[in-house]
Amino acid sequence: MAKRIEVKGLDIYYDKFLAVQGVSMTIEPRSVTALIGPSGCGKSTFLRTLNRMHELVPKARVEGKVLMDNQDLYGANVDPVGVRRHIGMVFQRPNPFPTMSIYDNVAAGLKLNNKRMKRKDLDDLVERSLRSANLWEEVKDRLNRPGSGLSGGQQQRLCIARAIAVAPDVLLMDEPCSALDPISTQAIEDLITELKEQYTIVIVTHNMQQAQRISDTTGFFNLQAIGEPGGLVELDTTTKIFTNPANSDTERYVSGRFG
Repeated sequence: MAKRIEVKGLDIYYDKFLAVQGVSMTIEPRSVTALIGPSGCGKSTFLRTLNRMHELVPKARVEGKVLMDNQDLYGANVDPVGVRRHIGMVFQRPNPFPTMSIYDNVAAGLKLNNKRMKRKDLDDLVERSLRSANLWEEVKDRLNRPGSGLSGGQQQRLCIARAIAVAPDVLLMDEPCSALDPISTQAIEDLITELKEQYTIVIVTHNMQQAQRISDTTGFFNLQAIGEPGGLVELDTTTKIFTNPANSDTERYVSGRFG
């Protein structure tokens, strides 16, 4: 089940340094929300707070609330590992486990979560996940070969298959196409458009055209100066952000005048 995420007054720290300040936004289910903005303004940092990966950095912390269908993900009794099971992440560079086969890469999340399954059920799940990632036809005859032997675009789709195998509610993607060629990028974009029928998707991208092509909603992040905290400047429908934004900095950024 795709879930709605509400962020309320979120401040994000690295030790005493305030990196991102005062973010409040709603991320709608079964849609793609793109986060854009210049480098260093906190987009990826913010993305990692949504599934509590930010706190894996020593002395990193947040203040404020992140709610998924009204459950506070930073509540006192909430297990961060459980949060990451429901909110999957795909990183900038494809990162299949290099010593594992294609099959075992997809099944890895289930094993990490100590889910025991009959072999046939696991076979079915691996196939279903690879089909959902539009990769099955390309790899069905070499499931026992290393995932690292695939092309970059195939590796990224393998990572998406691995993420969705554990049946998350939300998928976070941190510049998933930045290391890929145009054909692989189109394959990932087509896949994202298909996956939003089932998932809530948030993607960080530096590619303005990509944000326009695949997202329903766009959030523009910026910072006033180096050393100052970044933050969300404007959030609206993608069409409005790129044709008639409310903020002058947003207009300057999407028209290519800075960033």
